[in-house]
Amino acid sequence: MVRGATSARAQTIGLTDEDFAMTTKIQTVLLTGKAHTTASRRESSPRGDERIDIQLSTPGNAGNEIAFTAIQMHPTAEQLFAGAWSACYTGALGLAAKAKKVALPSDLSVDIEVDLGKTGDEYFIRARFDVRMPGVAQEVAEAIAHAAHQICPYSKAVHGNIDVVVNVITA
Repeated sequence: MVRGATSARAQTIGLTDEDFAMTTKIQTVLLTGKAHTTASRRESSPRGDERIDIQLSTPGNAGNEIAFTAIQMHPTAEQLFAGAWSACYTGALGLAAKAKKVALPSDLSVDIEVDLGKTGDEYFIRARFDVRMPGVAQEVAEAIAHAAHQICPYSKAVHGNIDVVVNVITA
């Protein structure tokens, strides 16, 4: 974008880009949806703690499941979005690692928190990722995490629309 120009989105609500950027920061978090996703073989055991575990599969990869663990019963839209995004993103991590010829650890996990918040009368969402790749070199893990966002349709859909922070943990 040309400096000083006003984007269509900012114009729609009558703000300059600078003012719009300041208003998209959440001032008050109303609720947070969380998802913990692991790439795993099917492991089923009842939790018994009013949370559900959802098993999904990655298209074209029979036998490799994506597990949502410890999601509260009657999940919120933010939890469902976090869960769907984390499942898709976990699959994208596998594709990115394969392209870089890197084996992902069996204890790979992705935690996503999606906040619903408010600034003035406007509502916004933002997301935080904790990507755990134990045993993978930090620089390599960060490159895989970045590449996965270029692959994942959810990441592409929100790119530039919400704040997303990614923390890569290799220890």
